Amino acid sequence: MAFAAFVVLAGMRTGSNLLEAHLNALPGVTCHGEAFNPGFVGRLKSDAAFGMTLAERDADPLRFLRLLRDQPGLNGFRYFTDHDPRVRPAVMADAAWAKIVLTRHPLDSYVSWKIARATGQWKLTDPARRQQAKAEFDAREFAAFLDRHRRGQAEVLRDLQTGGQAAFWIGYDDLTEIGVVNGLAGFLGVEGRLEALDPGLVKQNPGSLADKVANPEAMAAALARFDWIDLDHGPGFEPRRGASVPSFLAAGPLLYMPVPGGPAAEVAAWLASVGPVSAGFSQKTLRQWRAARPGGRSFTVLRHPLARAWAAFSGPILGGALPEVRRGFARTMGLDLPAPGTEMPRADRKAAFLAWLRFAKLAFAGQTAVRVDGVMATQAAVLQGFAAQHGPDVVLREARLAEGIAFLASETGTALPPMPANAPDPELAAFRDAEVEAAAREAYLRDYTAFGFER
Repeated sequence: MAFAAFVVLAGMRTGSNLLEAHLNALPGVTCHGEAFNPGFVGRLKSDAAFGMTLAERDADPLRFLRLLRDQPGLNGFRYFTDHDPRVRPAVMADAAWAKIVLTRHPLDSYVSWKIARATGQWKLTDPARRQQAKAEFDAREFAAFLDRHRRGQAEVLRDLQTGGQAAFWIGYDDLTEIGVVNGLAGFLGVEGRLEALDPGLVKQNPGSLADKVANPEAMAAALARFDWIDLDHGPGFEPRRGASVPSFLAAGPLLYMPVPGGPAAEVAAWLASVGPVSAGFSQKTLRQWRAARPGGRSFTVLRHPLARAWAAFSGPILGGALPEVRRGFARTMGLDLPAPGTEMPRADRKAAFLAWLRFAKLAFAGQTAVRVDGVMATQAAVLQGFAAQHGPDVVLREARLAEGIAFLASETGTALPPMPANAPDPELAAFRDAEVEAAAREAYLRDYTAFGFER
């Protein structure tokens, strides 16, 4: 069939800049960059395209999508998993959009990403300007990176299968093969072909993986835990939220499954008093841990939705740990937030927190361009994600942890140390009123209903 447009489904450090250069070299074909990146429009520092500003694009992404598609010639864009989630269903369900799936070995992508972060160099056109650095391999970070890769690949495959569509799959190493690139041109239905590939972009980090990593021995030891036969295949998982297995912690007979935004740091510190803590699980090592401890118990801890929303707002949002979510929140709600770490007057903080609760409600309804990060997701959705792997045996509540720990001790037949109770945040207590309570319940009604939380 003749396609009306195309989308490149890729991820960071997969070679998407080079693939875009090849596509733009084909007569009549235009790839408009990361058209739905939350921070810019198409290109870094660009905030408008097709007569729409970044804010207008976020307000009506499907109109922006139509404008992009209707430009002269065959048009497309690059789409990553952290781009506007409202665009994905519209594109994946429409067979008139050609799907190009760009893949790269996740370990290569991870190391390249680490080097780019260390050097600040994300694209190279002049070899003389190459910034050099070595990646510091972090096993837990790579496990989370791999988990996102697998989930992304599984989502693409599921969408193609349920839509009865085929995609053009192209690997990172194929980008230097002119025959493959011209085969892509044939798939798109364009007449032009390339006689040579664009030499303008240069491979940033040549050499072996061992040469690019500062701690290759630690990397080799960590990678021994992974099932390499299954590395590029996405296993079954709950579609709305993954199980986040790499975040799990274990000590003695206990496996802790943290809920982002909950008392994870406090529980982790307590767990260290139970015994040596194991972390960085993969699905394979988690199965091994369970098999070796038939009397073990997995547990998670829920926090009151209002306290949890405040922890997310006053911590990673105001502190700047989630810059993309912070920028999207400020832009969507029309706020001028102070620089991270800068003190905000109490009255302004209360108003901004109320805006954060309203923003969360919009995000859950799919009415923002910002991804729903784990710290703002409902706890019900997080527990559903756990269930895709293996739900927790016990669900405890932060307000009654002493009783919960006693129950775990009884269940496992183990003497467990007490866990210190968390004191309420005095600032939240100072301005918690009917308006704040109502806004929290409206945003997190699913948690209030599912778990019986009261005001």
